[in-house]
Amino acid sequence: MVQWGLVASIWSVVALGCVILFYAYDLPDIGDATARVRPAGITVEAADGTPLAVAGEVYGDPVSVETAPPILVKAVLATEDRRFRDHWGVDPLGVARAMVVNVRAGHVVQGGSTITQQVAKTLFLTNDRTLRRKVQEVLLALWLEATFSKDQILGLYLNRVYLGAGVWGMDAAARRYFRRPLREITPYQAAVLAGLMKAPSRYNPAANPDQAHARALEVLGNLVETGVLTQAEAARLAAEGRPSLALARGAGSGARYFTDWVLDNVRGYVGVFDRDLRVRTTLEPAAQAAAEAALAGVLNDPDTRARGATQGAVVVLDPQGAVLAMVGGKSWRDSPFNRAVQARRQPGSAFKPMVWLAGLEAGLTPDTRIEDAPVSVGGWSPRNANGRYRGPVTMADALAASINTVAVRIAMQAGRDRVARVARRLGLTAVDGADASMVLGTSEVSPLDLTAAYAPFVNGGYAAIPHGVARVDARDGTAVYARRRQGDPPRVVAPDHVEAMRAMLRGVVAYGTGRSAQPAAARGLTAYGKTGTTQDYRDAWFVGFVRDGVGRAAVAGVWIGDDDGRPMNHLGGGGPAAAVFRSLFERWRP
Repeated sequence: MVQWGLVASIWSVVALGCVILFYAYDLPDIGDATARVRPAGITVEAADGTPLAVAGEVYGDPVSVETAPPILVKAVLATEDRRFRDHWGVDPLGVARAMVVNVRAGHVVQGGSTITQQVAKTLFLTNDRTLRRKVQEVLLALWLEATFSKDQILGLYLNRVYLGAGVWGMDAAARRYFRRPLREITPYQAAVLAGLMKAPSRYNPAANPDQAHARALEVLGNLVETGVLTQAEAARLAAEGRPSLALARGAGSGARYFTDWVLDNVRGYVGVFDRDLRVRTTLEPAAQAAAEAALAGVLNDPDTRARGATQGAVVVLDPQGAVLAMVGGKSWRDSPFNRAVQARRQPGSAFKPMVWLAGLEAGLTPDTRIEDAPVSVGGWSPRNANGRYRGPVTMADALAASINTVAVRIAMQAGRDRVARVARRLGLTAVDGADASMVLGTSEVSPLDLTAAYAPFVNGGYAAIPHGVARVDARDGTAVYARRRQGDPPRVVAPDHVEAMRAMLRGVVAYGTGRSAQPAAARGLTAYGKTGTTQDYRDAWFVGFVRDGVGRAAVAGVWIGDDDGRPMNHLGGGGPAAAVFRSLFERWRP
C-alpha cells in the first residue's frame, strides 16, 4: 500500500511538472519588466487646463514606494492585498477567503489575485479567461517574486496599473482627475485613486462621481480596519475631500467633436513623436458648455422637431480665429461625424456679406440704391423668398431684408469674379465664380470656414485662420510646438469697408431677418450677423458676432438641418439658428 502511494506521488509530481512545462514554454521574458516599451500618448486640455481627452496610453512620472504618499501605499495594500508583505506571489489564504465571501454573496464580490499577480497580468498577459492564462499568471507571479523585491513589485503596480480615462499609473491619474502631481494629493484623493483599481470605468470620478465617492468610503473603511485611521478621521476626510471630485469633470461630451479635430491636426504640428505629449488647446469650457446647452435646447424643442430639424452645429471663435467652442452635432455618442468641420452645406443668404463686401470694393456704399425687381442671368431667374419686390432699396436695407434680386444685381455690378475672389480671400476657397447662383450661397462650405470668414468684420479686417492648438509640450515641460503671432496677419478687408459691413450686419439684427438673434439687453452685448436659408428650407444658418462696450468680442456660426438634406417645414429667416446664437450669448459672454 505504501509502495503504491509512493508511486502515485511520483507520478503526480511528474504530471504537475509536465503541466508547468507545458504552460511555461512560451512565457514572456520578465527581465525587462521595469523598462517595457509602450506607445506614446497625448493628453488634450482646454485653455484653462481642464482635461478634455486622452489618446493612446498616458503615464505620469515614475513613482516608488519611497516617493509615493504613504497614505496611498497603505490604502492600496489595505484594499488590494493586505498580506502582500507575507505571501510569495500567490496567496492561498486570500483565495480561500475570497471563495467564502463570494459563495455567501451568491456572486463574485471579491477577487483572490495578489498585487504580484496583477502586475504579471498587466505587464505580460492578456485578459483572456483561460486556464493557460491563469497558470501563466501564477508562474509569472512566482518568477517576479524571485526576481524583484516587494517594494519594486509594488512600485511597478503603482506605475503600470490602469486607472481609467486612458491613464496608467498613479501619477497620471492624479494629474488627470485632480490636476496635480501624485505627491500633492490629499488622503481622500488617495482613497479615490486606490478605489479605482477594482473597476476603473465604474469608479471613474469624472464620469461617475457618486460611485467614486462611495468606493472611496470603502477604501477609507479599509484603512480604519487596518488601524491606519480612526472612524472619526475617516469621516472627516470624506466630508472634507468630496468637493475635490469636481476637479475631475471635463468640458462636456460635446467637446469630443473638438478633441477629435485637434487630434487629427496635432501630427501636422509636431510630426512623429515618441514621448507623451500634453496639448493645450484654445477651447473655453464655459463657452463650450453654453454652446452645447444652446444647441440642445433648440433641437429638443417640440416645435423644432416637428418642423424636421434633427441636427445642428455650432462654432465659436475669438476674433483672431481661435476656436473657443465647437459642437459638431446633437450627440457625439450617437454620431461622431463632425458637422462643424466635415459637413459641407450650402450657406444660402449667410453668404451675402461676401457679395456686399465685393460691392463696397467696386465703389458702392451702404446708401447706394439698387433695384429690387425681377432679374435674369443667362436664363436663371432668382426670386425673393416672399415673392414680393420693393423697387429701389439701399444696400443696407437690402441686406437686412435679405433680398435676393439685389444680391444678384450687386454681383452684376461688382463682377462675379470679384465676389469669388473676396470669398476666397476670407477663407471660402470652394466658391465657384463661374456659377451665377453662387451669389445666393450655393457653393458648399463648412460651418467652421463660414464662421471664420466673418471674423475680419470684427477684428479690424485681418485674416482669421481657425485653429484649436495653442501649444504642445512634452511631459517634462519641454516645448514641442507653440503658436506664435508674428505681427499682424494679412489684411483682407479695408478699414472703411469693415465699418460699413459692421453697420449693415448690425442692421440685420436690429431691424431685419436676424432680430431673434439679439441677446437680452442685460447681457450688455450687441449682436451683428446674417441669417441664411437654402432652397426648400434644407438648411438654416445664423453667422455673426457680438461685441461689448470694452472691446471684448466673439464670432459664432450656427447651422441647423438634417443629415440627409430633407426639407424642413418653413424654418425661414434662420429662425432656430438665430435662437441658438441668442441662447449661446445669454449663457456666456466673451
